[in-house]
Amino acid sequence: MGDKEAIEAALFAAGCALDIDSIRKLVNKTKKQVLPILQELLEEYESRESGIEMLDLGGRYVMQVKPSYTDLVRSVAPKELSAPMLRTLSMIAYHQPLVQSELVEMRGNSAYDHIRELKERGLVEAVPHGRTKILQTTPVFADYFGMESNSPDLVKKKIVELSRMQSGQSGLNKWLGRKFIGVTPMYESLMDMCGIRDYKVINVYNPTEEELDELEDIYKVFISKGYMERVSKYYDGEIIEISSTTFDDLINAISQIENLSEPEKVEHALRTINDLKERYASKALVISKKVRPATDMVARIVSDLRIGVSAEGIVIAPDYEISSDGINVSEDADILVPTHKGFDGDIIDRVCSKYDAIIDGLKVLED
Repeated sequence: MGDKEAIEAALFAAGCALDIDSIRKLVNKTKKQVLPILQELLEEYESRESGIEMLDLGGRYVMQVKPSYTDLVRSVAPKELSAPMLRTLSMIAYHQPLVQSELVEMRGNSAYDHIRELKERGLVEAVPHGRTKILQTTPVFADYFGMESNSPDLVKKKIVELSRMQSGQSGLNKWLGRKFIGVTPMYESLMDMCGIRDYKVINVYNPTEEELDELEDIYKVFISKGYMERVSKYYDGEIIEISSTTFDDLINAISQIENLSEPEKVEHALRTINDLKERYASKALVISKKVRPATDMVARIVSDLRIGVSAEGIVIAPDYEISSDGINVSEDADILVPTHKGFDGDIIDRVCSKYDAIIDGLKVLED
């Protein structure tokens, strides 16, 4: 058996990158003797019309299927990381060193199972840190993804490069197997307003079996505040709660999707919202009556309008009647603020209608 053939067989059988020291020991040669053999192999594979390639990863060498053939052989290849586990791994890789409790907060309790398997595969290590652990990738991770080193900066740079290689705004997430942002119908107009194209309108609050399958294409969902626990039963990706009660809520929501949006459209949307906020505050200047908000939601709108508050003031409540605490907040209200369960307008119209209800209601009572 020749040394070149022995090295080739070792790289093929390894299934991961081998460093120069491991290779030279296999053939009982010095590093100086082995390097020309490896270079010859690299040149041979580069010149071949083959489905296999050999790569030099900076002193570590790997033999693998060429990227153009990976989809073709996927069905017969050894089991890969599941999509949910790959998403967990991607978060660790991108944000490392990452506190385990922060990862669990982002990914849910299923992250514990993912971390355990990723550790067993040698892709992740967990270093004790107080009551939690610090997570980071290992050299095996670098080998698995064909990277020259496991340096956090290099890993992050590689992920960004992979993102740029993809078309659209969610290239990184396409690389990780998910293609779209998921939004509930309420926030579809927010996506359009900010120029986001790669989104799907989904039912994530109580999905059917078919809708659960659709969630496999979603890498991040935006939901209304207060539904995190319900949604996490069905979805294991990143969940972001946003509100749409006040104009400030809309500004905050846009800030959370700004990195996915078209800058010009975001600028226009923010200018529109700030103009509306000032316009409504000006409208409310003529109101002298004081009010008593029945809920925090109403209180925030009243604060935005700069209307005086008093324990004996006009009672303003949302129109949903029974609160989550089982209290009928609408029963003694003088003015009802629409919550629009079946509202068809865009998200700005939804917010404006709340402000209009309060201003118009108070003007009628003052007359």
